[in-house]
Amino acid sequence: MSEKDVYDLFVIGGGINGCGIARDAVGRGYSVFLAEMDDLASGTSSSSTKLVHGGLRYLEHYEFRLVREALIEREVLWKNAPHIIWPLRFVLPHHTGLRPAWLLRLGLFLYDHLGGRKLLPPTRVLDMTSDPAAGPLKQLSGKAFEYSDCWVNDARLVVLNARDAASRGAVIRTRTKVVDAKRADGLWKVTIADQLTGQSETVTARILVNAAGPWVDDVLNGVTHSSNAQNVRLVQGSHIVVRSKFDDPRAYIFQNKDDRIIFAIPYEDGYTLIGTTDHDYQGDPGETAITDEEIAYLCDASSEYFSENVSAEDVVWTYSGVRPLYDDGASEAKEATRDYVLVAEGGADDALLINVFGGKITTYRKLAEAMMEKIEKRLGAKKGSWTADAALPGGEFPATGFEHALAELQRDYDYLEPEHARRLMRLYGLEAKTILGESKRYEDLGKHFGGDLYAAEVDYLVAHEWARTTDDILWRRTKRGLVLTDAQVDDLSGYLVQSGSYETVGG
Repeated sequence: MSEKDVYDLFVIGGGINGCGIARDAVGRGYSVFLAEMDDLASGTSSSSTKLVHGGLRYLEHYEFRLVREALIEREVLWKNAPHIIWPLRFVLPHHTGLRPAWLLRLGLFLYDHLGGRKLLPPTRVLDMTSDPAAGPLKQLSGKAFEYSDCWVNDARLVVLNARDAASRGAVIRTRTKVVDAKRADGLWKVTIADQLTGQSETVTARILVNAAGPWVDDVLNGVTHSSNAQNVRLVQGSHIVVRSKFDDPRAYIFQNKDDRIIFAIPYEDGYTLIGTTDHDYQGDPGETAITDEEIAYLCDASSEYFSENVSAEDVVWTYSGVRPLYDDGASEAKEATRDYVLVAEGGADDALLINVFGGKITTYRKLAEAMMEKIEKRLGAKKGSWTADAALPGGEFPATGFEHALAELQRDYDYLEPEHARRLMRLYGLEAKTILGESKRYEDLGKHFGGDLYAAEVDYLVAHEWARTTDDILWRRTKRGLVLTDAQVDDLSGYLVQSGSYETVGG
């Protein structure tokens, strides 16, 4: 077997950690093969609250290292992906009888100063008898605190990491399941199966990275046959989406009587995202679904604050995911650590297995750098760390920034409705022009599927972003599922079938 037939790294899992590791590794000169059994970001990574944040409530559990690292990463990620990440101000109303105002002020003081904040504005106190933020709320207290974090399009963050990895030479295979992995002659022999055709092949690699998220223990116990341990605690988090409950561009963070918090965040155009729940989960992570109890919990918790009650009838969409938290023995799901743990298995003469337990979107890049340290110890260092200053695809904005780039797009494609132009720029950044091409009018974009979704965008997603099904396109890539009718979804499905790109799995 020649050297070129052996990959340095085989990564199991196409979530944020797997794709982030693949991108960092290939950028340092290692050869990389990544396999994802479904679509990119089809598991935990598309089921978050859509935040790049320090984790204000983690301070209560004394996770200062994690909070500091996450706070620093906010501005790093914002700089590298300003089309899908942007600052968001949060209003935290003081609720009499819950956490005292002095404790909130102390926590936000630490939040402002622990992570070397440079660009995001600091915390300020709001007078809720006069501030517009009080408009949609019940008058529970005369005081609130406003602080900074960032919004992120989580699924697109995953896809853009995969795209950048592929552009640098990594092999990215979706709908490809790892069915077996064995050590042989100091290498890994990894058997993969195409989920559509059933065809299998064997890939050889020096190091195996288990970044399977909620399935990390399944890989250990069933694929590598290395243990029967339970390393992760599966915690379900669910969200609801309702028609907008407020017009203010700020988000809200609400304290609940059970000591948990929920967010209410402006979402897409005309919606409010409310979440999340937090409870232990048993079963197949791929079959997660919101329960009636979770819907009731989120409605009741937000109705404690909003003057207009939130009811189950208001819900237009829900999503649920399973967070694979490292099992540190915490008594309650809300207390389990959100930090990541990397565990290497294999002696000096064995092929190395490195498992990823836990983690969160905000710190995925630092997790990848920590992974590189372990890889370099085995394979030797090639190039140094690089991702802190490397824009993700579409995010290479000039110093004039996002709004100037958006104005240029609207000037070059003056037929676009302003909301459509902004949506394209928010999803694709400077690569929006690749989708629009030489078009001079809407008819040049091809078949219209409803809303502002046209064939030119669908074709781009199929050709460049591994999109195959209506779910891939409507929910993980564009969120146009919020506006398309069932008949329009069927029309899109038929188009994908006719183009030969449709996959029946997961659609």
